[in-house]
Amino acid sequence: MATNPSSSSQGFQRDCREIHDSKGQLNYLVRTLACRTQLERQQLRETYMAMYGEDLLYRLQKMTQVTNQNNEIYELLSLWMLEQCERDTIVANDAIELRETNYKVLIEIYVGRKSSHIHLVKQAYQAKFKRQLEQDIISSEPPNSYQKILIALSTSHKSHHADVSQHVAKCDARRFYETGEGRIGAMEESVVLEILSKRSIPQLRLTFSCYKHIYGHSYTKSLKKEISGEFEDALRVVVECMCCPPPYYAKTLFASINGSKTDKSTLAHVIVSRAEIDMDEIKVIFKKKYGIELKDAISENVPSGNYRDFLVALVTR
Repeated sequence: MATNPSSSSQGFQRDCREIHDSKGQLNYLVRTLACRTQLERQQLRETYMAMYGEDLLYRLQKMTQVTNQNNEIYELLSLWMLEQCERDTIVANDAIELRETNYKVLIEIYVGRKSSHIHLVKQAYQAKFKRQLEQDIISSEPPNSYQKILIALSTSHKSHHADVSQHVAKCDARRFYETGEGRIGAMEESVVLEILSKRSIPQLRLTFSCYKHIYGHSYTKSLKKEISGEFEDALRVVVECMCCPPPYYAKTLFASINGSKTDKSTLAHVIVSRAEIDMDEIKVIFKKKYGIELKDAISENVPSGNYRDFLVALVTR
């Protein structure tokens, strides 16, 4: 049945009035926002702006002061309300501003987004923070393997080609082999970085698929065979995230929940970013691998309250 545009508009207006008049009644916010699609959340922000002349995100920020409550839940709600480009811009900056840069978050953005999206994120980052994202990645800490790989991937996005080639994939797979498990001694990092910088993400995925077909095991397994150093560890994270997102994120969620202290930042970032992409697959893999439903793992490890309720609502939406 087709949706009545007028009815839909009235629904957004009703929700905006409820949010505006709720004065921070979190139960209503959690119920209302968790079930909204990205398009609906965008329409909700536009409607709120038209009705009250204020960005709904700014309203959520003000609620922290009005209610005098822990701002974690409002930060989570705000993250959910952002469009993906806005969210990636904020998340990237947060990852860089940490005491120790969270390179895994940056990797997830660079290998999980189209080149056109990465271009928009870089533009938004410079506009918002008056700095270049790549320069912040380079200067955030002393040089390390994650930085080298991220800069290579950034170059790859600049020279992105939509078409993929089976021939190129097979040639690159052999080069990966010859510079890694097929040679004696340390991996030739320069060759790996060269390939990463010249190929699109879809082309690289095809290359790693060819690698498994030719050599009978995954490229990440070959990295584990060698004496693993910092570069190999970083490269393994990149390839796992690039080629097998659901298992990668299931493992990331488990680690964020079951550490000595729950990593709420990672937990929130992954759930918000994957809720509308592949959360159903992630949940199946999580249950199969760890023997517990993701929602139950969250409930057992995150203190009760609106923050936990909202995470569970996103997982089960």
